[in-house]
Amino acid sequence: MEMLNILGITSIYAACLGLVFMLLSFNVIRYRWKFRVGLGGGHKPLDRAVRIHGNFSEYTALILLLLALFEISGASNNLVHIAGASLLIGRCLHAIGLTISSGTSIPRFSGMILTFLSLGITSIGLLISSF
Repeated sequence: MEMLNILGITSIYAACLGLVFMLLSFNVIRYRWKFRVGLGGGHKPLDRAVRIHGNFSEYTALILLLLALFEISGASNNLVHIAGASLLIGRCLHAIGLTISSGTSIPRFSGMILTFLSLGITSIGLLISSF
């Protein structure tokens, strides 16, 4: 039995981002085991891993919702792919950038540019399609 997949493009990016989220979660768990910390932090590697995980989830959840609404609104497949790929690549680059340095870095900066590109495309696209 075939099912209608109205969010076929968003589903691809949601699945990939879910796997990245899982990897970032495992990284936090790894440091919690290493430092024997159940809640809280106090260890720089753990605190950084928690922030990377948190930052990923803060942006990803909202933009995935916007991406789904953008796709449902009838946006072109190419624009949905551009927004989805920008989000996926941007969030990965940002996490890599924060992993290698707590300061500014090219991956971190590039990751935020791509994340904001995705946020802008989906938000502006939805506003335009609403009128």
